[in-house]
Amino acid sequence: MSIHKKEEINKDSLSRSVKEIVWENVWTLFNVLNFVIAILLFMAKAYTNMLFIVIIVINILISITQEIKAKKMVDELSLLNRPQVTILKEGKEIQMDAQDLVKNEEMVLKSGYQICADAIVSKGTIEVNESLLTGESDSVVKEKGDPLFSGSFVVAGTCLAKVTHAGSESYIGKLAAAVKCEKDSESELRSSMQKVTRLTSWLIIPIGVVLFVEAFVLRQVSFSASIVAMSAALLGMLLKGLVLLISVFLANGVIRLSKKKILVQDMNALETLAHVDVLCVDKTGTLTDGNLKVRDIQFLNGKEKAKIEHLLDLYVSMSTDNNATMDALRTTCPYEPCEQVTVRLPFSSKRKWGAVCLNEIGTLYLGAPERFFSTLPLNIRTAMEQGFRVVVFGYSEKTWDENEQLPDGIVPLCVILFEDRIRAYVPQTLAFFEKEKVNVKVISGDHIHTVCAIAKKAGLKGWKKAIDLSKLEVSVDYADLCQQYDVFARVTPRQKQKLVLALQKEGHRVAMAGDGVNDLLALKAADCSIVVAQGSDAARQISQIVLLESDFTNLPDIVKEGRKVVHNVTRTAGVFFIKTIYSILLSIFCVIGNFGFPFIPIQITLIDAAMEAYPSFLTIFENDIRPIRNRFLNTAIRNALPFSISALVMMGVVALLPFSIQEQHTMMYILLILTTMAAVIKSCVPFTKMRLFICVTMIIGTFAALWLFPALLDITALSGTQIIWVLLIFCGGTVVLYGWFHFKGGIEYGI
Repeated sequence: MSIHKKEEINKDSLSRSVKEIVWENVWTLFNVLNFVIAILLFMAKAYTNMLFIVIIVINILISITQEIKAKKMVDELSLLNRPQVTILKEGKEIQMDAQDLVKNEEMVLKSGYQICADAIVSKGTIEVNESLLTGESDSVVKEKGDPLFSGSFVVAGTCLAKVTHAGSESYIGKLAAAVKCEKDSESELRSSMQKVTRLTSWLIIPIGVVLFVEAFVLRQVSFSASIVAMSAALLGMLLKGLVLLISVFLANGVIRLSKKKILVQDMNALETLAHVDVLCVDKTGTLTDGNLKVRDIQFLNGKEKAKIEHLLDLYVSMSTDNNATMDALRTTCPYEPCEQVTVRLPFSSKRKWGAVCLNEIGTLYLGAPERFFSTLPLNIRTAMEQGFRVVVFGYSEKTWDENEQLPDGIVPLCVILFEDRIRAYVPQTLAFFEKEKVNVKVISGDHIHTVCAIAKKAGLKGWKKAIDLSKLEVSVDYADLCQQYDVFARVTPRQKQKLVLALQKEGHRVAMAGDGVNDLLALKAADCSIVVAQGSDAARQISQIVLLESDFTNLPDIVKEGRKVVHNVTRTAGVFFIKTIYSILLSIFCVIGNFGFPFIPIQITLIDAAMEAYPSFLTIFENDIRPIRNRFLNTAIRNALPFSISALVMMGVVALLPFSIQEQHTMMYILLILTTMAAVIKSCVPFTKMRLFICVTMIIGTFAALWLFPALLDITALSGTQIIWVLLIFCGGTVVLYGWFHFKGGIEYGI
């Protein structure tokens, strides 16, 4: 996978096309530099030294194959997550893929639906959130004749809307697919490689030119030999295998998660979630299964029970809400037809209440208890403390005057208790995050007693550290709140977003798990956004990870996969960086001293294949899921630097010995091999059966190649004295390395 070009979202697929995958894996800066070096070697007729290009081609094919396999699985899962739209055809509601929508068709829009095409309201009233387009979170009321823009979503109400523009002609199509808002999620691995790429690209050309000029002009070496020596120096600087390693590991993680019905819509999110130290979760639909059931209806005037039931039935029948609360009420309350409705005000998470105005009857209200009572009655507080969601049904003789504030004089008629079940294994999931030092914060629009009760049942240890945000001043220090509390109740969508932003400002990496339209702003702001498949269309489309089985307990699997990728890449990256660091330093010394580079490309290729690629790619099976503590690039360079400097010093010692140039170069090469092997072995501590197998086969394979192909590798047989010198120098370097690592407290090759 190319690290230099932002991944694009196709019209019909979340993943890139096969053509894009092939193009971006072939045309990377590393590949271009390698092919240029191969052309130079071909011009110099140094054909055997071009063997490295075979490894480059194999790397490209492996990366393309792995990404296409990941693309296939993601596309298959994306079909399950494809946005649907309901249209009205010949009086019947029909579901179809949003991409098949055409002009003049009539859409049925309800709360939670994403608006997939530009349209005009033809019947009904809805509240629309256009924050993904305008950045403003306040909902906008849309009535008959008002325009609707694709990319917005319905917060409340139901309406019919006639399509005016669809597909690429729609507003959102012209704004570069803001509906499927691809988050610029940070990837430390990729950004680190970009830094290294920029550095090597600045160094490689001037160093290569100077090395060639010094050899060909000043030392009057042949054109062929000058090209070979220069090519070896440049090949040593390139981290070609590590770029492939990151791509393959990420793609493999996506494939493994796909088998568990987890759709990764942004590959970088896999790495991002591995770094997360704060997880914000919505309550309803995330910690709980979202399938509310009416547990009890407590009538506040028993003598009027029949009349209250009739009014409640009327409200439920006439309301256009399609949220979980109303769905549960519809299973309990029989349908009561009424032709006297004048106004319907849908429930919204911002208002916390909804209303239906009936001629000759008055106005019926349904909403949060604190909207009806200044002090909550004991029975309501008790129900909330037991984890029930509570709403109050009220009545006023006055007709609603379209004011956003509840009028005075509303008479509460009954209290309705809803039961919301905790998802299976949620306590185990929260226990996992607590063990892994990930702080979990529950953010909900429900009453504080209800949220605390659910958090307690879910096993959240900080369930007592709770706050009701509806009672706070307008000016709030959200950063301070995030430090003090773990449970946040009566939170508006904008407040959810501000909590996430405050956590990020304090240096935390934040993941947001939710399911509804009230989570959208927070999902978009978070470093990693996770949505259950049962959630709203809009939430699923902007999220980076979709739990297709709506199982919140799959989150640990995603974290573990991300950690595997980061740990395995970081653990092996030190070995890759050894060659890059010593090649740069050695090349600079060669330029300053006008010396020839001591190695040739075929020798570098053996180290690439046997001591970098082979051990690294077998570690794809490693299962290291420890928390990530250090940064990738710092750790890799810190672990590589002692070995690089040690190898450089060893070469300097050999250069002082009274042997021929060919013998010195062979001794230097053997020392370089031994040092790189020592780094690989160090990275495999503590040993497992797989790691021991890697080390043993690496040693046997490398020395077998030296024994079988000395002419190809351009090495000469060493005398007993020279072998003793090699061993003495290596042992001295090893003692220095041991002292360095011991002094530093034992630098790990993990993170």
